[in-house]
This record gives sequence, structure tokens and C-alpha cells, in this order.
Amino acid sequence: MYVKRNIGWGLVLRYAWKNLIFFTLYAAVVYGVYFILGWTFIDLPFQPITVIGIAVSFYIGFKNSQSYDRFWEGRKIWGGIVNYSRTWAIQVLSFVHSDDPKKDREMQKSMIHRHIAWLNALRVQLRQPKSWSIKENRKVEKIFDKHGERNISCNEAYNYVSMREFSDLRKRVNPATHLVKNQALDVTQLRKDDILDGFQEDQMQSVLEEFYNLQGKCERIKNTPFPRQYAFFSKVFTWIFVLLIPFGLLNVFKGHNETFSLNGMDWLIFLQIFFSILISWIFTTMEVVGDNSEDPFEGRINDVPMTALCRTIEIDLRDMLDEEELPEPVKAKDNILY
Repeated sequence: MYVKRNIGWGLVLRYAWKNLIFFTLYAAVVYGVYFILGWTFIDLPFQPITVIGIAVSFYIGFKNSQSYDRFWEGRKIWGGIVNYSRTWAIQVLSFVHSDDPKKDREMQKSMIHRHIAWLNALRVQLRQPKSWSIKENRKVEKIFDKHGERNISCNEAYNYVSMREFSDLRKRVNPATHLVKNQALDVTQLRKDDILDGFQEDQMQSVLEEFYNLQGKCERIKNTPFPRQYAFFSKVFTWIFVLLIPFGLLNVFKGHNETFSLNGMDWLIFLQIFFSILISWIFTTMEVVGDNSEDPFEGRINDVPMTALCRTIEIDLRDMLDEEELPEPVKAKDNILY
């Protein structure tokens, strides 16, 4: 998630530099053919192009709205994970009590730390790319590769469970699911040991069930691509409009040569190229904004900051355990909070 109030132009150019070069060369060729070779028949009436632009605007607006809904749903799910994580810690600390305080402390620490392991395992699972995941140009991908948040090695679960349990998790298809399962098995054992009563067991199992629900909601978004008919044709329609823009502007500026002439130099062609580039960049940027909100768990610039949320939960839970050496909150890297 980008946290700076204004997006720096350096970052904007990382996304747009290829398109800007293409728009400049394309417009220059079109206007060169028109003015130098005299192919005046290539100018098109701007009215039908305007109609296409309006239609494309509505289509992009719908796509961007639905893409943002996916991001916001993902953020709300992780808000629920934050809340239920605190509930889980309160239940563990309140319910797990016996005649052996030392054993209670070990069990409380084990169950709360295992939950932190679940958070990190889920985060890493969600960040693994799918076949339909967006692929940016090399300049943009270089940022994410440098920060390394999408790498499987970022899984910090081994810090919070025993090596025996971690070794078992590495063999599993869905490690996060098994961490919650292990929590449920511990709760059941506590009930058998009469440390928990039936009501307390039911309360804790209900919270674990909610963790599965929240994980399943994340996996639903992750494993269901944004409908490709919207994503694909949005790009197609945008580029059809963009490629027609220079031809339409020829018609718009026709007859204004004297108006835009200064000291015998015709500035008309430069204005046409400028407006062609500007309009094309605006529409393609609108289209790219929607693309970057489709999959909110990829670890990209506009995605849900799961690493920061995991660290926030970890700090809260370990503080509830009265641990002294708490980690620092995650800080933004190049103004991106992961």
C-alpha cells in the first residue's frame, strides 16, 4: 500500500515510460505522414471518436469500481483477522488456567505464538503469484524483487512453532490450515485435561472456526481471477481509442495553422502531438489503475499491507503475554507499506 500523500513522478514514469515513448513516436509518425507526405485523407471526424471515448470511460469506470471492491473486501477481511486475533489471545489468557502456572504459561505462549505463525503462513501463501497475476514492466518489478516481500522465504512461521511442527508444515499443501487444526487439537486436549469446561471449549473453537472463514474468504479472492471479459476488453477498447486519437486530432486542428503560427514556424504539429500523448496517457493510466487493484494480496504497490498487519497483531499479542522484547512496527520501503 502506497503511503505517501502524493505519488512521485519517478514512480509514475516507472509505470508509464514505455507507453509515453510509444505515444510520442506513434503521434509523430501520424502527423509526419499527414503534413510531410500530404496524406490529408487520413484525418477522421472527432465526433465518433468522442463517442468511443465516452463508452471507454464508462467501461473503465465500472472495471475500476469492481477492482476497488476486491481490494476493500480484502482489507476488511484482514481487519477481521486483527480483531479475532485479539479475541483469541484474550481467550487463551483467560481460559487456560490450572494448578501448574508454569505449564499454563507454556501452553498460553505456544497457542498465541502458533497463531502468529498462522498469520505469517497465510500471508506468504496469499502472496504467491497465479497464472493470471499482473506482470509489470522490468522497472516496476525490480522494486518488488528488491523488497522481497513476495518470496516464500519470508515465511516467519518457524520462529513461532517447534521445529517438529514446522517440519510437518513444510510437507503440507496448505500450512495455514494445519496450524489452525493444531490449535483445535490443543483446545480439545485441554478440555480432556479439565483445564477448559465445555463452554470455554466451544468459545475457543468458534474463534478458530472464524479464522477458517476469514482464511477462506482470502483464498476465494486469491483463487478467483477478476472476470477476464472485463479486464481484457477494457484494455482492448482503451487501446482502440488511444490509437484513433491522433487521427481525430488532425481533424480538430485542421484550419488553425495561422492561429498556431509564430514567426513563420508552425506550432500546430507540436500541440497535436502533445494533446495526443496527454489524452492517451490519461486513458491508459485509468486502465492500469484498475489492473493494479484486481488482486489485493500480491504484495504490490496498491495491495493490502499484510506484512504490516501481521506485525501489528504480533506486537499486540506478545504484549498481552507480557513479553518485553517486542519487534518494531513494519516501516514503508520506498513509500510502500507491505
